Amino acid sequence: MKPRSQSALNESLNDALASTNMTRYWVDAPPAPQNDWVAREEPLEIRIQGRGVAITMRTPGEDSELAAGFLLSENLLHKRQDVVEIAHCTTGENADLGNILNVFVAPSVQVDFDQLTRHVFASSSCGLCGKASIESVHQNFPPIESPPPFDPDFIRSLPEKLLSSQATFAKTGGLHAAALFDTSGNLLALREDVGRHNAVDKVIGWAFLNELLPLSEHILLVSGRASFEIMQKALAARIPTVAAISAPSSLAVEFARESRQTLIGFLRPPSFNVYSAPE
Repeated sequence: MKPRSQSALNESLNDALASTNMTRYWVDAPPAPQNDWVAREEPLEIRIQGRGVAITMRTPGEDSELAAGFLLSENLLHKRQDVVEIAHCTTGENADLGNILNVFVAPSVQVDFDQLTRHVFASSSCGLCGKASIESVHQNFPPIESPPPFDPDFIRSLPEKLLSSQATFAKTGGLHAAALFDTSGNLLALREDVGRHNAVDKVIGWAFLNELLPLSEHILLVSGRASFEIMQKALAARIPTVAAISAPSSLAVEFARESRQTLIGFLRPPSFNVYSAPE
């Protein structure tokens, strides 16, 4: 898979940034008005066949990837052929803002809108908890068969590769990132977003739309903490190893152990912690 062109990278960066004014305060110096860059945050409504199923606050850019990754983790999409088209709505209220995305699925895809809506709501409001959550996910996404081993030095090399590629974070300091690496340490895809779950959806959606699933020989690195939902999304894409710069939650650890995923936290060279499948 070819990396994104410089023009595509510049376009993505422009979508993600917003200019603002601020006043900088220093010790023993007068306040100084300055211009600053902040991460753009706007709502995105995801529709299937014209019917709304979810609204998320996201950083504009790679919206098709976000929608594909989200619907894959909701077990609605399974293969690239399930999607006929993903397009921004061009008519109707707020269509000119580019914040409504319509996913057109193949006739063979059966959509239970009531079930999808209930699941999305329950997930966002913690309607499922603990063991019930894990069992519910495993009904659709079975545990990993055999996670591939990774050398500790390989793991320790990843954060620098992540940070050096976070173009929007470098300007704003205010975005999460998710990155997909292969077993040789090559950075295949990196996406930034104000929402860490959105960044993961974008990376997984990129792989889905490029017909690279399952990602059984890859590692996912996230810039923040590892949550239950991130582990669930990784399992949906069959990612066996998830590493986080920050801490995991207790349910993320429990889920990783039940799913036989390797979960790494506090990846801050020279050390890191392994919470599941240390072998």
